[in-house]
Amino acid sequence: MSLLGDRLQQARKARGWSLATLAKAARGIVTRQALYKYEKGLDTPRSEVLLALAHALGIAIDYFFRPSSSLVTLSELACRKRSGLGKRDLAAIRAQVKDRIERWLELESFFPPKRFAQFLYSPENLLAIERLEDVENLAKDIRSRLSLGLAPIENLTELLEDSGIKIFQWPGEEGKFDGFSCWANNDIPVIVVKAKLSGDRQRSSLAHELGHLVMKPVKGLDPEKAARRFSGAFLVPDEVVRRELGEKRHKLELTELFTLKRKYGMSIQQWIYRAKDLGIITNGYAASLFRCFRTQDWHKCEPGEQLPDETSSRLKRLAIQAVAEDLVSPARAAELSGISLDKLREEVRYQNLV
Repeated sequence: MSLLGDRLQQARKARGWSLATLAKAARGIVTRQALYKYEKGLDTPRSEVLLALAHALGIAIDYFFRPSSSLVTLSELACRKRSGLGKRDLAAIRAQVKDRIERWLELESFFPPKRFAQFLYSPENLLAIERLEDVENLAKDIRSRLSLGLAPIENLTELLEDSGIKIFQWPGEEGKFDGFSCWANNDIPVIVVKAKLSGDRQRSSLAHELGHLVMKPVKGLDPEKAARRFSGAFLVPDEVVRRELGEKRHKLELTELFTLKRKYGMSIQQWIYRAKDLGIITNGYAASLFRCFRTQDWHKCEPGEQLPDETSSRLKRLAIQAVAEDLVSPARAAELSGISLDKLREEVRYQNLV
């Protein structure tokens, strides 16, 4: 496959399109068979065909000519067993993530290389986990290395991005998945989460995928159970849970759990899991609470006001800074950040203090 062919295929898959769909979107200028040859590097499109393809795909024609050095490779997506994503959805997400990481890295390249944090771990130094109880200490260790102490995490998205993780929010169909993770270029951690989730579900998914990125459960230990335990332990350490709930409880009140949900950004159901995992309540009582939640359909949408979701503004901030410092043209910064040129210029003018 040629570089141009690789770019064309990535742009097509990012839209979730087949070759036939793209040929139709290009209004008959190119056939499905011709597109197949372009993607395989067996033929090269004429300039007018390339312009038509760029227009159909909604991308700038410069996309096809990005240097080969900017190409990003991705590891397999760590999907949960119950993920409802099909092959085309996964291919679209992979293509969109690769494109976003390429643009992100190019924006970062305009700044001093040591400005941006490197993640604490890599695929080669994941921590072996033998028991679910080991997850508690691992979560506390990572919180300590990130200087979090025992305080609630105000914005988990910003925290993870500040730690070197690239966050991608995918606006896919509701119910198909909440999140998964992978590695770009074998050293850049990536977390993909469903866009517009309630804040507690989003944070739970982010922490869950962080668990996948830092630990390697030994054979016989379910990676999903370990990641679920890590998610709760990272969001609210065991000392905090015991401080808030006590050492032993016979009953948990819904109002009490909702207050804790707002304070720590962790769902009511995850608080119940934490209480069960730490032996504060019995397995039987926890099971009865979860049955109640299912009867009321609260397992899908918990009662009370929903917590707002977190959004990432990092790419936008980098683009504004790069333009303000004359490191890149406004047009290029707009393309790389995915912001319209008019909007970017408006933001730069608004933030210009002098």
